[in-house]
Amino acid sequence: MADGEPRRICFLLRVKPDRMEEYRRRHAEVWPEMQQALRDTGWRNYSLFLAPDGQLVGYFETDDFDAAVEGMAATDVNARWQAEMAPFFENLDGRPDEGIVPLTEVFHLA
Repeated sequence: MADGEPRRICFLLRVKPDRMEEYRRRHAEVWPEMQQALRDTGWRNYSLFLAPDGQLVGYFETDDFDAAVEGMAATDVNARWQAEMAPFFENLDGRPDEGIVPLTEVFHLA
């Protein structure tokens, strides 16, 4: 990653098999205030991909990962969203956003 380029963040979580349909439905209707909070705290090009086995791959770009995560953690809308989303995940202690552990990027074709 060259100076001045956003950092690309990729992470994994696992959605419970019996909750996948509702998880998809909820993400088809993400609250507008949640979307705005993500934008305001530096999350860009944010995507979630869900595999048939429940493996969730998240990707976003940001100029400052720590600031983006801390900024969202400070919002009321994020606290409400995370509380609603927590029951959808396997092997998760705490809020889903606290489970974001960035993967190491080993290749990127620009």
